[in-house]
Amino acid sequence: MIRKIIRKKIKVSEDVEKHHRVHKQKLTPVIMVAILALTLGVGYAVGTFHYQIEAFIGPIFGYKTNSAILDLSSLEQTYSVLASKYDGTLDAKALIQGANKGMVDAVGDAYTVYMTPAEAKSYNESLTGAVGSGIGAVIGMKNNLVTIMSVLADNPAKAAGLLGNDIILEVNDQSIAGWTVDKTVGQIRGVEGTTVKLKVQRGSETKEFTVTRAVIKNPSVISSVKDGVGIIAISRFDEETGTLTRAAAQSFVSQGIKKVIVDLRDNPGGYVDSAISVAGVWLNDKVVVTERQGNTVTETLRTGKDAILNGVSTVVLVNGGSASASEIVSGALHDHKAATLVGETTFGKGCVQELLSLGDGSQLKVTVANWYTPNGVNIMKSGIVPDVKATLTQSDVDSGVDPQMDAARKALGL
Repeated sequence: MIRKIIRKKIKVSEDVEKHHRVHKQKLTPVIMVAILALTLGVGYAVGTFHYQIEAFIGPIFGYKTNSAILDLSSLEQTYSVLASKYDGTLDAKALIQGANKGMVDAVGDAYTVYMTPAEAKSYNESLTGAVGSGIGAVIGMKNNLVTIMSVLADNPAKAAGLLGNDIILEVNDQSIAGWTVDKTVGQIRGVEGTTVKLKVQRGSETKEFTVTRAVIKNPSVISSVKDGVGIIAISRFDEETGTLTRAAAQSFVSQGIKKVIVDLRDNPGGYVDSAISVAGVWLNDKVVVTERQGNTVTETLRTGKDAILNGVSTVVLVNGGSASASEIVSGALHDHKAATLVGETTFGKGCVQELLSLGDGSQLKVTVANWYTPNGVNIMKSGIVPDVKATLTQSDVDSGVDPQMDAARKALGL
């Protein structure tokens, strides 16, 4: 803690003040130059050796510092030779970003990453659901054909009349034969307010649609009720996920829903705080996860005391794409016996990253700890094995069936 020191103003007697004025001497040019040189010297030393100074004084004030100082002379030498010999134009900014990326990659941790300003912007948008301008349709491959898998509510594709299982034939009068999903999506996306023309096959019919692109609303939580079962599909853990999940749960309570399925399949994770908030819909004042650095527990994260679905029969659907925050929620609900896990073994990401801004818009995502389930298990690489195993094949997708969802319903006694 830094205490603010208030200096008291000391009243000086008139005689002392006069005495001070009488003996005040003017600074000679030599003394002024010496003072200037000293100031510049101190400034240079602080600027050049600030890491060393920080490493020395850091422990005095109780904060962690880096005592290892990198010798960057070889990097400077490489740049010097490159600049003098390279027959072309060098982009200094790109070189610096490349050096930063290379240094961080050399750590050897797949989850510790340097992101350029453009990459950081894209990553942050992915955690807010901002996917740019488009039509609001989930596009994938089905029966080896590029197909609209589903349309998002309150978005242009749905408003225009496009439906899930529509097979895309043309984009802006161009046949997409041989196109990948990524290329198709790239051609459909565009500037807000512009239009894109799609020709699709629906059953035996061919239909054409002109869709006006807009900024896509892509909430992280979509809920529904089917045959008396509440279904909460969570695609990522962003800043809205906890609030949206609680709202869906409250809606189930008001409808008298007694059985719930939480779909975390292919959810890559997101914010830890959001995972704690989601777990708190089922768990009352329970430990969700502990974080450790080495063998030292650095933080224990618990839920609040308003678990509105506490005691409600719940199944969590997971697969190999369920990672990080998805595994935190799955592990907590499983360890506290609040839910049955159905599906496939999860991804296995048992570490925590912290996002750090580096000033120029770039970011460093660095691993700061490992996390453990309430039962003290770290799932790094091993993942979480579900209570009930069920698979979903491409053939199932092509046939429009979902044996994992069927297994979830069976686990609920349906």
